[in-house]
Amino acid sequence: MTDAQTHSADWKHDGVRVIPAGNLDTNTPQTPGMNRAAAINFARVGAQKIWAGTVTIHANAKTGAHHHGALESVIYVVRGRARMRWGDRLQFVAEAGPGDFIYVPPYVPHQEINASSAEPLECVLVRSDQDPVVVNLDIEPVEKPESVPWVDPIHRHP
Repeated sequence: MTDAQTHSADWKHDGVRVIPAGNLDTNTPQTPGMNRAAAINFARVGAQKIWAGTVTIHANAKTGAHHHGALESVIYVVRGRARMRWGDRLQFVAEAGPGDFIYVPPYVPHQEINASSAEPLECVLVRSDQDPVVVNLDIEPVEKPESVPWVDPIHRHP
């Protein structure tokens, strides 16, 4: 018997899970200016190493400065325009639109801003662990942040 056959009885209840959009859990740590909702976590599906959910930032709104401790975060922009500020004084800024991914390393102070005054910003969020770490920070941001273009070792900025 193959491994697939020996485990197939468990797969019906412990295999793939589909979480309908209307069944997300809003009982999550919140940061002022945004609404988080969990789709994938240990309590809901038994996930061991990741957390995933949605984030909505209302038109013309921004979050408070915060970080997520040792967690890595990935934000995928579904609809709207995200303006991200980061740094000890939120002195750096970059924007992302639909289809763009944003990576936030551990302990990086950051702020999510909806760059639109008329439309909500809707994103999917994935974190590297189950801990719901949100450390809200009291930061006096610089008035004019420095725009930072995307650069990586493989795809150089023109």
